[in-house]
Amino acid sequence: MSSHFKPVLPGFEHVKRFWDGKRHKVVAKVLPGEFYVSKSDELITTVLGSCIAACIYDEGLGIGGMNHFMLPAEKGVDPSNAHSLNCRYGNWAMEYLINEILKNGASRRNLKVKLFGGGKIIRSMTDIGVGNIRFANAYVLEEGLDLVSHDVGGPWPRKVMFDPQTGKAQVKKMRELHSDQLEKREIKYLHDIEQQDAETDIELF
Repeated sequence: MSSHFKPVLPGFEHVKRFWDGKRHKVVAKVLPGEFYVSKSDELITTVLGSCIAACIYDEGLGIGGMNHFMLPAEKGVDPSNAHSLNCRYGNWAMEYLINEILKNGASRRNLKVKLFGGGKIIRSMTDIGVGNIRFANAYVLEEGLDLVSHDVGGPWPRKVMFDPQTGKAQVKKMRELHSDQLEKREIKYLHDIEQQDAETDIELF
């Protein structure tokens, strides 16, 4: 079993990986605020509510990655640490993911993008998903990236499975599942972000 676990690219040692016996593949699980890049024969997965996951890849080189962000943009944070809390925001999550893929040999002109998520999961709050979708589409357009497919919006959570070497993605809309657990997780995550922002502001002040 251990022979299937190839070394990760530098900086991604913290990302949890597991063996999927059904698919006979190693799978890296991306949590909110994380991203992961790979050129190995493995899959990347995440579960999305109002969050967005961008899957970006260079098919010719066989390298790609996925991020998972909950809010569109934030300014005034330290861009030097790609694995900090910055990646909870779309602008940093996109920049870090693209830069890491390019750093490992990909060509920007060959990058392709697939977008997933942005569902309305937190029923008691404003539609964060819509803002995330608008941001992601605008970012792709402004950066001149090639958006080849997307599955966004709607009232349901999604499970995404992405192959970074081929760019193939599978999306399962979890209509049959009760989304209270995911909703509570997203509310907690949003509150954590607000608290961390407040603490950061105080420290920087």
